[in-house]
Amino acid sequence: MFPELPARVAEIRGRIAAAVARGGHAQDVRLIAVTKTHGPEAVEAAWAAGITDVGENKVQEAIGKQEALADAPCTRGGVRWHLIGHLQSNKAKALPHFALSHALDRESILVAADAVGRKATVVIGAGANVVVAPQPLHVLLQVNISGEDTKGGYALADVPAVAERLHQCAGLSVRGVMTMAPFDAPESVLRQVFQGARAAREILASAGHPATELSMGMSGDYEIAVEEGATLVRLGTVLFGERGRPV
Repeated sequence: MFPELPARVAEIRGRIAAAVARGGHAQDVRLIAVTKTHGPEAVEAAWAAGITDVGENKVQEAIGKQEALADAPCTRGGVRWHLIGHLQSNKAKALPHFALSHALDRESILVAADAVGRKATVVIGAGANVVVAPQPLHVLLQVNISGEDTKGGYALADVPAVAERLHQCAGLSVRGVMTMAPFDAPESVLRQVFQGARAAREILASAGHPATELSMGMSGDYEIAVEEGATLVRLGTVLFGERGRPV
């Protein structure tokens, strides 16, 4: 399955490196393999091709794959799972299954995620030196720079107030920003959206949040996103092909 994936990954990494050089931001970029609608074998193939980050849109699909791969090399090796899709508030309890959630897009999910994060813990040390410490959830603030009604997220003008609001959320560690550009938009619009997301991240960082990540760019626009500073690109079709038509 996915026999061309290693070559495709190498090509994409080359394109990303070239885009970093063109953009001049000198950032490290992580490639997230979006395996939605494909089976667990896509995760294994991505891992075998050197991709350590996997993205899923739906909680149940992600957890199903995590369970199916519980004993697989990718899980033992520490694959990082990202939730990149819209999240219903009543499913926020699943967020500890993910290394990073990209869709903190509204007040209700902020409240629900914060409540879950306040209860999350991590075990540090071993034997008599074990310490159970709080482990806030790592999240990205989703911003809707283009103002599309079909997309969730905060407007750029609202980010300063949200940045202050997030200081009340002890259960959350805000690591940066996620955005999606309009489908098939011209390059000028893509750059405007990605530059707006970068500005939103700077607002969060200036407010004291550990905001270093910019999750933006998908199969059709990832090179422009990287030129504008993306640190996380979410790629599905360009890696795996359409459902039922693997590359």
